Amino acid sequence: MMNRKPAWMNQIGDGTKMKHLLVTGRAFSFLSLSSMIFFIVLGAAGILHQQSTSSPIHSMKGFSAAVSSGFFGDMMEMEMPAFHSGLESESFTNREISTFLMRTLTSINPNDPSGILSAELPGMHNDSFLIRRGLGTDANNGPQDHLPIIDPASGAHEDDSPPLATEEPDEEEPSPEPEQSAEPSPPAPSDKPDTGKSKVAFIYHTHNRESWLPELEKETKDVSSTTKNITLVGKRLAEKLEEEGIGALHSDTDYPSTVKGFNYAYSYKYSKKTVKEAMASSGDLKLFFDLHRDSQKRKYTTTEINGTSYAQVYFVIGNKNPNWKENEAFATKIHNALEKKYPGISRGIWGKTTGNAEYNQSLAPESALIEIGGIENTLEECYRTADALAEVISAIYWEAEKVSGKE
Repeated sequence: MMNRKPAWMNQIGDGTKMKHLLVTGRAFSFLSLSSMIFFIVLGAAGILHQQSTSSPIHSMKGFSAAVSSGFFGDMMEMEMPAFHSGLESESFTNREISTFLMRTLTSINPNDPSGILSAELPGMHNDSFLIRRGLGTDANNGPQDHLPIIDPASGAHEDDSPPLATEEPDEEEPSPEPEQSAEPSPPAPSDKPDTGKSKVAFIYHTHNRESWLPELEKETKDVSSTTKNITLVGKRLAEKLEEEGIGALHSDTDYPSTVKGFNYAYSYKYSKKTVKEAMASSGDLKLFFDLHRDSQKRKYTTTEINGTSYAQVYFVIGNKNPNWKENEAFATKIHNALEKKYPGISRGIWGKTTGNAEYNQSLAPESALIEIGGIENTLEECYRTADALAEVISAIYWEAEKVSGKE
């Protein structure tokens, strides 16, 4: 007679096996999940560490730029009782805290939904971050790049009514002639310092056709022009610097018509050649300014000072330049001087880490990329701002010369 196990014993055996499988599966799932979390945390820590060593947005300077002056002063007073900021205390809202943390951890700006898609869609990427803020700074609206719209059939810009060939007369580049015409007049006695025949400032334009809607004869998607463009503002700045005794050179080179096989993506390569040629022709050059026009609307790029409207400016620092801190220190001097004389005219100093992110700034420590106004400003407003820039730049230059004993 065969011994058979009762059915209930078989059920117990099956239940034990099932329980064993469940325990084993649970342990495996727990170990897998723990390992995944460990490597995610490790990877995130590595990314944050790398960013913190190369980008000032994760440094104390980046933090101080992102919070209000009053709040930062309160923090300093808590750490150093002997320190008194003298600034009015301001509340730091939950929204500002959450926005700062989100941008620090993810590089996504919650106030700008396009930032979520910018990493995946070419042309939408805007990686600018605030280094130093001013009274006119809106931390949620940094510099915005704009690629010109090209007509595939002709290769010309949409608003270029005259063909490129008609721009040949521009090549009669004896722009030195106006400067020479001033030489015959007898020098008026003045206590103002002067660099004499030495040219120490160089102004140029990587994107020389950037224009403004109010200055164009017709509505267009591409706000650029071969005649009324940012080069006029550069010329104005050079003239005003000369009036302040600062010898200045200005390049209004039109790259689309002078460079064979012009490619917009290589704009900084073309302008770099321009800067190097200028440096070779004049060994006294010290100050370099690449003037641009921003792509944002009027409400973000305009301020009113004593009842007069000015185009706002901001400075862009390329963090791919290993010596970017020298350029940032130079831009800070101009930014601080503007804050004192024209409060609200500066939108601050912004850094960039992707794209070109060098902007020819490795060629000289006193080199700055300055965005003046936006697409809805007027040329007159930009002229006023150029005059303000000339005033503070010349004051900075002569103060440095006085300190060095070269005046």
